[in-house]
Amino acid sequence: MTKSNILKLALFATGLSGIVAEYVLSTLATYFLGDSVFQWTMIVSIMLFSMGFGSRISRYIHTKLLQKFIYIEFTLSLITAFVSVITYITSAYYGENMFIIYGLSILVGLLIGMEIPIVMRLNDEFEELKVNVSSVMEKDYYGSLLGGVFFAFVGLPYLGLTYTPFILGTINFIVACLLIYILWNGLENQIKKQLIGLIGAVVIILSVGVTKAKSIIDFGEEIRYKDRVVFSEQTRYQRIVITQSQEDFWLFINGNQQLSSIDEVMYHEPLVHPVMGLLKEPKHILVLGGGDGGAVREILKYPSVEKITLVDLDPKMTELGKTHDWLVTMNQNAMNHEKVEIINADGYTWMESQKQYFDAIIIDLPDPKTVELGRLYSYEFYKLCYSRLLPHGIITTQAGSPYYAARAFNCIDQTLTEAGFTTAPLHNQVVTLGEWGWVMGAKSGEKENLKEALQALKFEGISTQWVNHEAMTLITSFGKRVFPDDDKPVEVNKIHNPVLYKYYLNGKWDLY
Repeated sequence: MTKSNILKLALFATGLSGIVAEYVLSTLATYFLGDSVFQWTMIVSIMLFSMGFGSRISRYIHTKLLQKFIYIEFTLSLITAFVSVITYITSAYYGENMFIIYGLSILVGLLIGMEIPIVMRLNDEFEELKVNVSSVMEKDYYGSLLGGVFFAFVGLPYLGLTYTPFILGTINFIVACLLIYILWNGLENQIKKQLIGLIGAVVIILSVGVTKAKSIIDFGEEIRYKDRVVFSEQTRYQRIVITQSQEDFWLFINGNQQLSSIDEVMYHEPLVHPVMGLLKEPKHILVLGGGDGGAVREILKYPSVEKITLVDLDPKMTELGKTHDWLVTMNQNAMNHEKVEIINADGYTWMESQKQYFDAIIIDLPDPKTVELGRLYSYEFYKLCYSRLLPHGIITTQAGSPYYAARAFNCIDQTLTEAGFTTAPLHNQVVTLGEWGWVMGAKSGEKENLKEALQALKFEGISTQWVNHEAMTLITSFGKRVFPDDDKPVEVNKIHNPVLYKYYLNGKWDLY
């Protein structure tokens, strides 16, 4: 292999490594800072800007280009390998780590930006300018494509944010070693000794890092969550964490609490029983989300139910609902019941393909804090749900907090109304979550009549731990607004105008 081809192979490899580094940092920013669209946009933009600035810096490198390129690769190897470890540790001890994540993005971008001009200058002696520029850029861009495929299909789903960065670090390290190999005969003995020492040091650091990374990240998460982490996994779609404090368990998705064994009934019972109580002999229930199985447990208390279809995007979440000791105990093995059909699919696209009808649709999804989740709280999605409900059918959705994010709550209510439903807002004090809410929608009837019917429910013959006839008056009643701006008009959340996540993020979460 010629020196020119090795240089291009090196750039192909670093193109792969660079794009994956962008994706890793963007995913970390989303996980720790929220708002995926904003974080991905800013991380990628800042890294590209930093690459441009790195290219400018490279003009001041005049001598020993190949050696300095090797030093850049060694530096990138260590930085990219430890981005997750650094992020988790700083988050555990200092909480807010925006400056760390963005600082790493700038640093990685600067180093990547220095690579391409240096390789072009090194390759200048082998090819004329137009061929040199096109072939160097070509290899970098091809590497970026492979990097994207690797991250989407291998890195994130199988290696996660723990080990994917070490693959990047190893790639940069191998590139540096290849270049040392072709440069070896022309090096002075003193430089050879320095490079051998450097190779040894990087091998040791990477080896220790890859063997200790999981325990370091688990330690960081335990400090972050303040309780013992008994399960954690980065799936293709989200990071799932389960913690334990004495006899109590907590489920977190992307760092946000989903439920606690302390009071999950105060969430799941108001989600399910008001809907089921209004229906006469419900037979087929659709649950969107709810992979923990709590909603399914409550639905199975109604003897008339013949089938429950549960659609959850993440296979790992539904697997945990079926197999994890705490979740199986919590949901009373509901996810393994013969009446339950589990489908792992995107709720929106699955609904678009449906021909069957349901007595009720119960939506138990994470809060609509991103554009992606906002699709499942949109006018278009609710219209799909409307078309798949029987004439007497009812929909209910978790809707966040009517106090911490009142305008987001109102937006969900308004969007359901626009989709043709007669709505009834509900709320309850879930001890570990605070004041939480749901919005119910019926295909027919008047708002006042729906509220009266809810308040008349008695749940005779249904075993519940919290909800009862008296509770229905409580959860359907709202006092006056505490904050005047909560009554400001809201827009309907639509796919082409995703306003809901903005209302949610602009809520009064500093009071939470």
